[in-house]
Amino acid sequence: MKKSKKGFNYFEAFVNLSKYSLSSAEILHKTLAEFKASELPNKVKEMHEIEHSADIAKHELMNHLVKEFLPPIEREDIITLAQGIDDVTDCVEDVLLFINMFNIKEIRSGILKFTELISTLCKSLHDALVEFQNFKNSKTLHGKIVEINHLEEEGDGLYMEMMRGLYSSSKDAIELMTWTEILHRLEKCCDKCEDVADTMEQIVMKNS
Repeated sequence: MKKSKKGFNYFEAFVNLSKYSLSSAEILHKTLAEFKASELPNKVKEMHEIEHSADIAKHELMNHLVKEFLPPIEREDIITLAQGIDDVTDCVEDVLLFINMFNIKEIRSGILKFTELISTLCKSLHDALVEFQNFKNSKTLHGKIVEINHLEEEGDGLYMEMMRGLYSSSKDAIELMTWTEILHRLEKCCDKCEDVADTMEQIVMKNS
């Protein structure tokens, strides 16, 4: 592991940020699996507390970086990676916010497959970031990044399949609008996970 002279470990901080993403993804999946519209405000509050804690952790990292004389990797890469992980958490929260905002009363068939995939992606991202701490000597990091890319492709396929199913089964304008937005945000969660994986890969290449 790489540490700054002051002892702040940026790589551990990345792992910590990814724990918030994973927690938010697990809450999203559990909330929709046990869906009760009356419980949504409480679940939104719980989700926001995780997102807020993630923001605090990200700001702490940034505060250390401002004072850092010689960070272990380029400042721009630290900022991009930290922001990318935080974006994953934000996007997962967005899904639940929109479900609540649109006053959804029932979860469409297949949505749980999508939220389960996002949870798997966030777990894979966390595992990759654990391995990223030793990126110069790691024998498994590349495989973990490839796994994230494959899962994101699975998300793309699921998005197209579910969009087609939505427009094949409904003519209701409000239903089409609301679920189009929700599906778009589910797919965006997958994209954001892949963005973090791509950033890790670029950092490895730059430091090889």
